[in-house]
Amino acid sequence: MRRMPDGDLKARPGTLFWAALLVGLLLRGQTGSIPSGKVQGSVFTTDASGGRVFVPGARLQLRPLPAPSAGFEARADEVGRFVFPEVPPGQYRLTADFSGLRSDAVEIAVKSGTTAEVEIELKLQAVKESVTVSAQAEAVDVAQTASAGVLRESEITNAPNVNERFETLLPLLPGVVRGPDGLINLKGGRASQGGMLLNSANVTDPVTGNAGVNLPIDVVSTVQVVANPYDPEYGKLSGAVATVDTRVSDFDKFRFRIQNFMPRFRKRDGTIMGIESSTPRLLITGPLKRGRLALTQSFEYRYVRTPVETLPPLHRDTRLESFDSYTQVDLNLSERQSASSTLAFYPQKLAYYGLNSFTPQPATPDLRQRGYFTSFSHRFASTSGALLASQVSFKKFDFDVKAHSDELYQLWVETTTGGFFNRQNRDSGRIEWQEIYTPLAAAGLGRHQLKIGFNFVRNAYDGSQDFRTVEVLRLSGRVAERIDFAPARAVAVRQREYTGFLLDKWTVHPRATLDLGLRFDRDSISGGGGHLAPRVGLAFTPFRNNRTVVRGGAGLFYDKIPLNLATFLRLPQRTVTRYSADSAAVSTVTYRHELGAPLDNPRALAWNIEVLQEVRPELLLRVGYSQRNTVRDYFLEPRPPVPGADTGTLLLSNAGRNRYRELEVTVRYRFRSHVVSGSYVRSSAIGDLNDFNQFFGNLPNPLIRPNERSLLPFDAADRVLLWGEFKAPWKLTFAPVLDVHTGFPLSVVDEERDFVGSRNRAGRFPTFSSMDLQVTKEVRLPVRARKYKAHAGFKVFNLFNHYNPRDFQSNLASARHGTFLNSVDRLFRGKFVLEF
Repeated sequence: MRRMPDGDLKARPGTLFWAALLVGLLLRGQTGSIPSGKVQGSVFTTDASGGRVFVPGARLQLRPLPAPSAGFEARADEVGRFVFPEVPPGQYRLTADFSGLRSDAVEIAVKSGTTAEVEIELKLQAVKESVTVSAQAEAVDVAQTASAGVLRESEITNAPNVNERFETLLPLLPGVVRGPDGLINLKGGRASQGGMLLNSANVTDPVTGNAGVNLPIDVVSTVQVVANPYDPEYGKLSGAVATVDTRVSDFDKFRFRIQNFMPRFRKRDGTIMGIESSTPRLLITGPLKRGRLALTQSFEYRYVRTPVETLPPLHRDTRLESFDSYTQVDLNLSERQSASSTLAFYPQKLAYYGLNSFTPQPATPDLRQRGYFTSFSHRFASTSGALLASQVSFKKFDFDVKAHSDELYQLWVETTTGGFFNRQNRDSGRIEWQEIYTPLAAAGLGRHQLKIGFNFVRNAYDGSQDFRTVEVLRLSGRVAERIDFAPARAVAVRQREYTGFLLDKWTVHPRATLDLGLRFDRDSISGGGGHLAPRVGLAFTPFRNNRTVVRGGAGLFYDKIPLNLATFLRLPQRTVTRYSADSAAVSTVTYRHELGAPLDNPRALAWNIEVLQEVRPELLLRVGYSQRNTVRDYFLEPRPPVPGADTGTLLLSNAGRNRYRELEVTVRYRFRSHVVSGSYVRSSAIGDLNDFNQFFGNLPNPLIRPNERSLLPFDAADRVLLWGEFKAPWKLTFAPVLDVHTGFPLSVVDEERDFVGSRNRAGRFPTFSSMDLQVTKEVRLPVRARKYKAHAGFKVFNLFNHYNPRDFQSNLASARHGTFLNSVDRLFRGKFVLEF
């Protein structure tokens, strides 16, 4: 049996990283600073609700004053950001335009070696000035090498959102799907393989690796999913990363937003029976000291019942109750210093978790979570233009699994009875310290913008796992298999993580940028020591018209080691007894836990290439291909005893392999104040199926069958996504979304719940298709001689009532074998938002 690594730190080849860092700094010291400055910022317009809508593709002109001759041109990227990288010192006038929208002129003072940050608003107005563009003007910003999908504030506000959580909107991005287990899968990765950052701080659950924070959607400004982040700042993942940025507090005046203050009643058989949901939300933002200190506060209470239509009317609902609070204080210390502090609470109770057509309420568990997240960040810009960003964060996340009874848990062919077999008590925490230094740009064979940073993280987990007896029953009611477990055991794990990284954003040519990154990771659990992860990203415009951008890159990514993996050897062992059809015991095997190798970080090699083409100023086309191959992934493998023995092995192997391939075609068209986006994704996700969290995660599966490498459960080969935002007369906003994708793969089992044929190769669920729509109208409410703004409307989900089943009877012994069940019918919801 292999022993767990003791976590002691040893001198490893991590010195290579620090040597490379030292060389980079020495090289920088031999170069001269560029006397020019930089102008960057974002372009936005204001929608009917007063929210900001960032404008990709907007054209910007920067002209020197007072002479109206030579100037510079740039175009906003896909998230509305622009940059003029090398601007001589002086006074300038900045203007922007896009498809009938124009901005007022903004005067800017550019100083040597500094960066001027500008936000410029597009309005419906005419511009009579003429602009002369120099021959060296840039038409497209090529500084961004990684491909990213972005949800902006307007989309977060107007898109139909059944749960009104930002996570629910992530599938609006190509390559992001909600799997059959309800978890979000980013770009072909399991939920535990991705990363989630809140204002640059890690908010994943350190025990399972899944996202571990609930946030009121009203405070979210943008959400971005980056498939292959070549910036070495991002790490501890083998999939994509989702970054969430919150709104900056209003420094000018107080604003209030109240919504969902009316409960919705539950109807069963035409009769009102209690409350189905109540989800009131409140947002307050405003200055505590005008221009210097500002506050954002959001509260959200949620009580939601979600039915499984195939169960009895009064016993078909899961029940969620939660209270989410988010507080943010923003402080302008000086012209060169700013700081912010956040505090989030998110207690939650989820009753009847895992409820479906074959698992009624008494056999499901209840989940309880308590936690909070707090952070403090500080940003300092020196007079020379260098930037230092510091952040300290702490996350507490406690999680419990409780059963409804102590009755024997039995898996029948058609249903499940008894109390859930697993009880958990998990207390975990994370403290993180991050420093990122961005010095002044340097010259030498082009322009070099360095970024240097380090992270220190300490994770902790204390808890216990208790497993109770499980029986698998035949159609006749006789026992086919019995699983008994050893007594519950307490576990405790401590982990330290050390990270350093160096990025050189090298502008080789005004139309070509290279991201050269190197990241070093080490943690106290990994038996592989430190890991160096080189990455390179490229973006360039091959033609002089600057309407085509080619992006691509490749890199190594080392994933985190969730703390539950480190507890494997201390988890209760199981004894499996098999019975014949006449109830005679055939075999009894006790499985001891064993590691296949010392714990080490999974490693992914990812690469991509894409072409972004501006067909017209208002029409953008993107075609891209990406691939990710992951090795050293973890899975469980039950190995039978050798002949004559009664002890087998439950092996935690790190020989797993995952592969994801994706071809994406995306079109985005803007006309007037409307926008339409469409995408087609052809993908393939293949990997080992016995993922550790499937058996020791939030909702464990008691049956561990032999591992197979096949289609992953969330594989959706073909997906078409269409959505739009249309501004109609009378201040109406229409936001339709059409999502059509291949059904998820299926497996078939026999009477003893053993797989028949290859897993996830027995067909697929029917094609998923849902047309969702949100319609809102802005209205003015005169109250006591004041006019308050409100938005009233409705949402409808699955407008055409397409049959989208969520359950499948896979047991060959059932008379209903092959039947699909539990579709969500057409659903209507009202919407009313009051702002003042």
